[in-house]
Amino acid sequence: MAELLFREDPYLKGCEATVVAVHENAVELDRTVFYPLGGGQAGDIGEMRGRLGSFRVIDTRKGATPDCVLHLLAPGPAPAVGSKVEVQLDWERRHRLMRLHTSLHLLGAVVKAPVTGGRIAEDKAHLDFDIEMEKLVKDEIEARVNELVRSNCRTRPIWITDAELDARPELVRTMSVAPPRGEGRVRLLEIPGIDLQACGGTHVANTGEIGALRVIKIRSEGKRNKRVTLELA
Repeated sequence: MAELLFREDPYLKGCEATVVAVHENAVELDRTVFYPLGGGQAGDIGEMRGRLGSFRVIDTRKGATPDCVLHLLAPGPAPAVGSKVEVQLDWERRHRLMRLHTSLHLLGAVVKAPVTGGRIAEDKAHLDFDIEMEKLVKDEIEARVNELVRSNCRTRPIWITDAELDARPELVRTMSVAPPRGEGRVRLLEIPGIDLQACGGTHVANTGEIGALRVIKIRSEGKRNKRVTLELA
């Protein structure tokens, strides 16, 4: 089992690890700080350094098991199985993803409607809602989301069992994204008084860390999908 360090501390920027498998340009490690693409959040990028040189990590994806992370390298050589490496995140990019991901939890608390989808990229993020278009007022949403940012509320990860999640289906807020399972437990993100839901992504420790937000677009993506897109101001 790989040790997924980002689950307990999303602020870790790097770590030492051992290569346990290489699949062409995809490298598995025994531990990592890299978050793999999933839950709407983009995979991390960065660098992997070993005895034979440096390797650029251009994407990170999930492997065949819940605890397997594939670090996709730029074309060229790869480190050998059993070798020691040091991995380093592109921290500025990761931190933007953390800020934007947390902002979507605030957006979901402001817009009271079922969430049908979402995505977090490095420059913007969006949620899709099953709601009438006329109920989405840009200036009102932007003002309320920024009010929650300025509340400086701490976020808190909580772990519950799969059985506990099954007994509380309301904790799965996004219809199109299932929380990561397979280990017998599921992680929730709590923003006290604002939001509580299953989420395996990376988040900032305090809403104030997000900074000012702008609603840059509200548009229809179909009968049950009204998309609200945010960016960091």
